[in-house]
Amino acid sequence: MFTTSRDRKPWRVGAVTVLSAALLVSSCGADAGGQGGADGGEQVLSWAPRVSPWSWDPIVQGSGFQFNQLSLAYASLTEIDENGEAQPGLAESWEYNEAGDAVTFTLRKDLTFQDGEPVDAEAVKLYVERAIGQEDSALANDLDSIDHITADSELEVTFHLTQVDHQVPLLLGRRVALITSPAADPEDLEQFPVGAGPFTPLEIVPDSHAYFQKNPDYWNADEIHIDRVEIHWGIDTASVVPALQTGTYNFADLPPQQAQAAEGTEVEVVTHPGFNAANIAINHNLEPFDDPAVLEAARHAVDRQEFVDSITFGYGSVTAQPFPEDYLAWSPELEDPWPYDPELAREVLADAGYEEGDIVVDFVVRDDEPVNEIVQSQFADVGIILNLQVTTNWEQPFFSKELPISTYSTTGRESPVQTLTAHFGPDGPLNLAGEYENDEFFEAVAVARETPLDSPDYVDNLHAATEAGALNSPTIFTYSLPNIFGKVGVSELPQVPGQIHWTGVTIED
Repeated sequence: MFTTSRDRKPWRVGAVTVLSAALLVSSCGADAGGQGGADGGEQVLSWAPRVSPWSWDPIVQGSGFQFNQLSLAYASLTEIDENGEAQPGLAESWEYNEAGDAVTFTLRKDLTFQDGEPVDAEAVKLYVERAIGQEDSALANDLDSIDHITADSELEVTFHLTQVDHQVPLLLGRRVALITSPAADPEDLEQFPVGAGPFTPLEIVPDSHAYFQKNPDYWNADEIHIDRVEIHWGIDTASVVPALQTGTYNFADLPPQQAQAAEGTEVEVVTHPGFNAANIAINHNLEPFDDPAVLEAARHAVDRQEFVDSITFGYGSVTAQPFPEDYLAWSPELEDPWPYDPELAREVLADAGYEEGDIVVDFVVRDDEPVNEIVQSQFADVGIILNLQVTTNWEQPFFSKELPISTYSTTGRESPVQTLTAHFGPDGPLNLAGEYENDEFFEAVAVARETPLDSPDYVDNLHAATEAGALNSPTIFTYSLPNIFGKVGVSELPQVPGQIHWTGVTIED
């Protein structure tokens, strides 16, 4: 177990997690589904997410979309706005040194965690050191630009970098830097969060529900109008829209088919911007994709529009790179580098000496979603037979780079360079091919890192890095899908890409 150097008795949360039902009703008001109003009554958000966090410790949970649930309890060092630009969070400001290889963050005064511990430079230092060093950290690869950290004063913390990197203020946002109390035992954090976020947890029952109440000590509490949040997991997908209609919930994550079913009802279907991208991950270090002819045929076998029509029900869009088209790092030069052309794919394989039935490869995936059947069908159409295998142990062979082909989707990162290195870097967790020679990408991504975020060259340098990564990687990107929600009586959410923000949101009767 990772332990911090701060000599304080860990704050235990067991007493909180066993609140009696009577106390919960007293402190929370109405039971699940009760909805307050904007007319002065208690405002209750009843939320049905598609999946629950696998850990309430953000270091273990990582940057998957469930971080939006963790951010109820935690606050991050920085935030982003609706344009994806870095904004203050727990840190009110930051400043780089002249060389660009160190950045000092100044924290807001008089902030505390929900256990009463101060939000200070030492707390931030210990959190990031734990994220780098803890054995089961899902964030360590994201922090490889950080050499060491110093707590220079009570409120000033400096990140000393291994390279010039102007992405750090974006990097230390919600997906990476949801700061935990240094006095909380990491083992306890797995089950119960202790942060400085907009809501304080009252009760969490795994695979069932979680209850939160407004935290009056949150740094932006004046902009939080919701009094209570009730999360409910495990809802059957087909039941979500009826549950919204009957008032059981007033907010829910919607898969595309359910969003289509909700259109025209009293449920308001909203699409929310994100960095999402799905792809076919290919390892060109393993047979048969170590043959350039097979890889080229695979690229031309993919009909991206079929994914948009069949998987996203028209809510999504095609993409050949790890971003949607409206994102600043999306390059117009990569709109369609390998057009769908099954006839050309078959010709390439025939010219390389392959006959029907020669190419059979195991296609190991983590679920039986229709997307995998579409990939199987499209590849079969050009003569690449995929032996579809669903496994509950997908993560181990995927992240160990043992699979020749698989699929995954990503919700991206606040830092576009971080997204690029996750996909194309030799140690990138989403790079199934592992290490491969890609000097063009390494050089381009270094330039993007070194470019200040307000430089007129920033977007062009991002595009160059995107192009170098996508054109040299065997990964085939397919489609992008915005985040889709259904809501009833919930006001408009801030359109912060990839994040759910509750600032300014109200609940009506």
